[in-house]
Amino acid sequence: MTKEDYISLHIKLSTLCIKIRYRGEGRRAVMRAFLVRHLLLCVSRIFISTSLFFSESFFLSPSCKLRRQFNLNGLHRAGNVILGGLFEVHYSSVFPELTFTSEPHQPSCQGFDPPGFRHAMTMAFAIDEINKNSTLLPNVTLGYSLYDNCATLGIGFSAALSLASGREEQFLLQENCLGSPPVLGIVGDPFSTFSIATSNVLGLFKLPIVSYFATCSCLSDRRRFPSFFRTIPSDAFQVRAMIQILKRFGWTWAGLLVSDDDYGHHVSRSFQSDLAQSGGGCLAYSEILPWGTDPNEYKRIVDVMRKSTARVVIVFAHQMHMIQLMEEVVRKNVTGLQWIASEAWTLVDGLHTPAFMPYLGGTLGIAIRRGKIPGLREFLLRINPEQHHSNDYENSMVKQFWENTFHCRFAPPPAGWVQADGALCTGQEDLENVETEFLDVSELRPEYNIYKAVYALAYALDDMLRCEPGRGPFSSHSCATLQTLEPWQLMYYLEKVNFTTPFGDQVSFDENGDALPIYDIMNWLWLSDGRTKVQSVGEVKKSRFKGEELTLHEDKIFWNFESKEPPKSVCSETCPPGTRMARKRGQPVCCFDCIPCSEGKISNKTDSMECTSCPEDFWSSPQRDHCVLKKTEFLSYHEPLGICLTGASLLGTFICAVVLGIFIYHRSTPMVRANNSELSFLLLVSLKLCFLCSLLFIGQPRLWTCQLRHAAFGISFVLCVSCILVKTMVVLAVFKASKPGGGAKLKWFGAVQQRGTVLVLTCIQAAICTCWIVSASPAPHKNTEYHNDKIVYECVVGSTIGFAVLLGYIGLLAILSFLLAFLARNLPDNFNEAKFITFSMLIFCAVWVAFVPAYVNSPGKYADAVEVFAILASSFGLLVALFGPKCYIILLRPERNTKKAIMGRGNTKS
Repeated sequence: MTKEDYISLHIKLSTLCIKIRYRGEGRRAVMRAFLVRHLLLCVSRIFISTSLFFSESFFLSPSCKLRRQFNLNGLHRAGNVILGGLFEVHYSSVFPELTFTSEPHQPSCQGFDPPGFRHAMTMAFAIDEINKNSTLLPNVTLGYSLYDNCATLGIGFSAALSLASGREEQFLLQENCLGSPPVLGIVGDPFSTFSIATSNVLGLFKLPIVSYFATCSCLSDRRRFPSFFRTIPSDAFQVRAMIQILKRFGWTWAGLLVSDDDYGHHVSRSFQSDLAQSGGGCLAYSEILPWGTDPNEYKRIVDVMRKSTARVVIVFAHQMHMIQLMEEVVRKNVTGLQWIASEAWTLVDGLHTPAFMPYLGGTLGIAIRRGKIPGLREFLLRINPEQHHSNDYENSMVKQFWENTFHCRFAPPPAGWVQADGALCTGQEDLENVETEFLDVSELRPEYNIYKAVYALAYALDDMLRCEPGRGPFSSHSCATLQTLEPWQLMYYLEKVNFTTPFGDQVSFDENGDALPIYDIMNWLWLSDGRTKVQSVGEVKKSRFKGEELTLHEDKIFWNFESKEPPKSVCSETCPPGTRMARKRGQPVCCFDCIPCSEGKISNKTDSMECTSCPEDFWSSPQRDHCVLKKTEFLSYHEPLGICLTGASLLGTFICAVVLGIFIYHRSTPMVRANNSELSFLLLVSLKLCFLCSLLFIGQPRLWTCQLRHAAFGISFVLCVSCILVKTMVVLAVFKASKPGGGAKLKWFGAVQQRGTVLVLTCIQAAICTCWIVSASPAPHKNTEYHNDKIVYECVVGSTIGFAVLLGYIGLLAILSFLLAFLARNLPDNFNEAKFITFSMLIFCAVWVAFVPAYVNSPGKYADAVEVFAILASSFGLLVALFGPKCYIILLRPERNTKKAIMGRGNTKS
């Protein structure tokens, strides 16, 4: 490729700039067009110069010549090692009219910024302090090259390229192309967008860049920006810090305003994703503040703020955005908002005006860590144009500062720079006799980051120079030297730097080039005399061991509300315990309804997403906020029904005992002897057992009570009914024996046969009970089918067939006894017991026939109560029907208790 081909390519690249079109008009479009054209010209020149170097240097000349030098506002100092710096000394610039010439005119910088110049001089102070330090870089003198970016991307990018390429007009080539770079590292740029552009290019050469003010989280991408470091926390940490503040005060509903640049767009994405992950709340709205003056857009945004129910507004923007926004807020009188400021405008004095403070008072803001730099003010006071006398562009920043401070001018003025009119400057003016923001060192925040950035580069260089040959970190354990240094070698040491500042803060970089983050939390206090005080009310930081910590002194915070309390900012009120959140359709997750938990479920904390079921033996409280033990229900001795049934059972047992005592006492009387006294005694004992077995149905069911209650009930009643059956059979046998030829039948109804029959009939029931218990034993059961909030303790029968057989056998004997007694009811004896047996069996059968449907349809303890009632009713029926008349004659009509009366025939009524 010939030289003419390269020149042709240059012309084509220059022409390409004209064909690029942008949306919009005005200054921003002009800036973009100029920037693209300027960058393409730079790239084409670098490409052409590099190509011509390889094509011509070896054949025409052993040197390389800088074809063009940018005229930049700067400040320089010689040294063995040079560090670069990029600062915003002017905050605006005027671009010349675009022409089609190959050499564009330089833009003019306007609006001298004293704090920006103080930032630049802080770097000069740090380097001067390091040079005086005998332990840090003892044999190396640091120099600096500081440039003004004029708050313009094109100028800042040109300054960065100038630092990277050097300022020598011509330099001799070396055969091996080795040698230290013009600068070993750059402190800056303060703007995120500028840092992105600069790092994209200089990162290719691994030239370390340590920014003190660029916060965009995108710069933590190590693959895209491999040589970028910073001493200010990234916006990612700032976003997390703000989310912690939102959580601290329970603000779950907030608005977000961001600037229309890399800073704002990255914050917006990061804020929304982090807020969703943390569960700390939702954004009611998210708006982008436009560049330039667009009153309609600001009106629309303020209308959104006014109509929203969110009382908290978070703003990541610059001063110019806030001024335009607040003008519209004041115009529409939007009050009652709690503002949260990003570090970009937390400490901006331009917003502390009487017009804005009624609205911005009480603002909480994130601010760069405040530090102390001893000796800085004395160093600033020693600045004098006589110290920095060189050509007009190389050390022009000091002269411009002097002119701005003393309202004078140096003659002749440097071309291209705008200066104030006034008297000529002598250079002998005294800084102590003038009030200037430049000397205010009470709030050293960006300066503190600059100080740390310079020391980080110095410590990295010191570690590199202390490397012992043969023990180095590079190939073959080699070390780097100043004569053969490559930028990536210094970057290696910068990644491992670790030191503590005099203020006590530790400085080190993580794998993304970010320093350990720390922010101060500021509060705008509006004083009664109209003054504004920005006070520190806490800090948020991250340490290697404790993670992220928020420290907030709430008692110091000024709240700009009548209540003097933090406002409430929620879309929906907190759901109390006992309820769950139900999202409103089509709205953010923070907007919800509170639905009470259903029965059996609870929520024991606020804002529960769902209700949890109580364990099996527990039920929800009336408030649905905790589980309580379910009420247990069984036929208890402590309730009225249980007490009545227990009393009746004991009463029946007592009566049986009394009757048995009467019969024993009168055992020799005809009444007792005539009615088979042995069976009568056995019948009374069985009735007593029937009364007592009812007690097994009262009280909490246990396994043994469940097994015993039905067995005892079945055997007791079979014993009782079998005694009655035998007595009935004996009555019939006696009647038959009284007839001619019937005496032989009595031998089958002797005492032994009677006892044997009762025993056999009872053993059959005992066998039935044994088979039932062995095959399918009754067992206690917790029944929750009747009531969800109650546990009904009951005995399940185990085998329904076994229970049916037990009852059926009792019923069979009872029916048989009833039939036999019914047949013998009209026998001619004066005291015919068959009548009473018939009556008693009638009562017995009626009770148990009624028992079956009542038992089946009675839930829980009432089933047991029905069974107990049936046992007691049938037992009392037998007791009264069989023994009532006998006790009446024995006790009240003793004249009838004679053998003659009992054996009487015919009319006995007389």
